[in-house]
Amino acid sequence: MTIYILIGILVIVIFLVSFIMGTYNSLVRLKNKVENSWSQVEVLLKRRYDLIPNLVNTVKGYAKHEKTTLDEVIKARNQYATATTNSEKMEASNVISGTLSRLFALAENYPDLKANENFISLQTELSETEDKIAYARQFYNDTVMMYHDKLRVFPSNIVASMFHFKDEKYFEVAEEEKENPKVEF
Repeated sequence: MTIYILIGILVIVIFLVSFIMGTYNSLVRLKNKVENSWSQVEVLLKRRYDLIPNLVNTVKGYAKHEKTTLDEVIKARNQYATATTNSEKMEASNVISGTLSRLFALAENYPDLKANENFISLQTELSETEDKIAYARQFYNDTVMMYHDKLRVFPSNIVASMFHFKDEKYFEVAEEEKENPKVEF
């Protein structure tokens, strides 16, 4: 009779260890996927970061008296360069998006600039990069959501708390981008 009890205990222990290992490994995989998707976002943000000086220099030649807007773009770029955490980088990225949209709106006032081949090329590259950034942000947020689900759903939440898995921050839109744009004719 005691042999059956020992075998039963052994089966339960093996099941628990297997469950904990499997859950831990799936949490690690999801955490790695979150980190990888963040890296993809950073690659695109770096690409945009590298394109900004060329765009600003092109605009400078045509819009010399629009110094404030150009300074804001450079300031936003520098904010991203000095960001150390993912949260700071997310915030800086949102600021860059806002200042670039103002820069492109400014270009509407300068027909020669709008017709400049270099400006058109840079604007196209930045526009394509912005689209890729939007997709990468969405993928990152989807990955974070799957990771959060795993962290919070029973019984994997027990394993997650045992091994101190932490939440990741979503990539959120800046408050000023949530506001309805003011359109005047």
